[in-house]
Amino acid sequence: MTRQTPYHYGPDHPHHRLRYPAGATEVPADTAPARVAWTRQPLSPGAFLALTAGGFVVLFGLAWLWVVAMPMAFLDPEYPAWRAKEIMLAECDLGNTLILGDSRAAVAMMPARWPVPAANLAVGGGEPIEALAALTRALRCPEPPERVILSLDAVHFTEPDLFWERTAHFGFLDGAEIATLRRVSHELGDESVYELRHTDGLPSWLRDQMVRARFPSLYFSSLMKGGLLLRWPRNRQILDTTLAAHGQYFFGTASGSDVVAAEGHMRAFRPLPVLEWYFNRILQQLDARGIPAVFIAVPMNDATYRQIPPAVRAGFRAWLAGYEARYPGFRVVGDVMPYWPDAYFGDGFAHLNPDGAARFSGALGRCLEAAALAAPCVQRLQDAPPNTQKDAQ
Repeated sequence: MTRQTPYHYGPDHPHHRLRYPAGATEVPADTAPARVAWTRQPLSPGAFLALTAGGFVVLFGLAWLWVVAMPMAFLDPEYPAWRAKEIMLAECDLGNTLILGDSRAAVAMMPARWPVPAANLAVGGGEPIEALAALTRALRCPEPPERVILSLDAVHFTEPDLFWERTAHFGFLDGAEIATLRRVSHELGDESVYELRHTDGLPSWLRDQMVRARFPSLYFSSLMKGGLLLRWPRNRQILDTTLAAHGQYFFGTASGSDVVAAEGHMRAFRPLPVLEWYFNRILQQLDARGIPAVFIAVPMNDATYRQIPPAVRAGFRAWLAGYEARYPGFRVVGDVMPYWPDAYFGDGFAHLNPDGAARFSGALGRCLEAAALAAPCVQRLQDAPPNTQKDAQ
């Protein structure tokens, strides 16, 4: 039997030498080292920094584009309700009765159930600033509203709320409107809203420009909480629901709340000068166009009402009476601080729950059928909720 000679490395067969099978074309010796040298050539510090900076610019640009183009994908679940109102304004889908106000009005007034065509443009944390912005856009429509309902609780004349967190963050005001707020605040010496929680160290003018451009860093928290796009399905559903409801939407939906809301902690009614300016401007615009306006307060829960000093109620009513005297087309209908049993409220902010909202809105709809909107009708509604759901509808 013939034994195969074992293979051994040696001078003629070095193990480190590249070998090719028969017929293969060898790599030219003068090109192979150059290719290896290029792949192993280290980057200079300048080149590394340039590549890093370029990558950062691309990622930042994509993030900025995402913030501008896809806010529905990551913003707070209340954003689509605000967006619905912007769409209604852009399409002039407003009917002949316009509702301007805060979150209580946004919940309690259901235009889709009324016999008169109407739109609810009230927003969460809404103050006269947001109401004026909505009214200004509505008056640009070919057929402006024939009547305006104003509904703001006393706190939204005396304290700043969520202007930068919602109004500015959601893009509800444009650059010119933010500039107006800055100018009016400086002229009145009241920067309570304009400089609210301004702790980032940026100059005010720079912050305003960043808000106007929707600078990505302002939305970092929303992007993280929203997972970039995880809020899209729910936000889209809220948008469709709010549009179908003509702008109405809910906050708390519990079967009752005895939590004392903000009014219960007031000890005097002292409106902020900047919010007075905006409220007066609303009435000026309506008066100039000959559009009547009525102030209708939404009930608060009984627990809150019991904590309000009588002087606060009297001060609020007297303040509104001053505008009634100044503008013939403006009147207050009913009580300025009505209250209902705690069972009709869904959270600690005195928002009506679905049952309470249906009862209030149903009765208010019947009051609106009268051309003059009789005050006794609204007063009866404010004094006590309808006894049954059938009465509300």
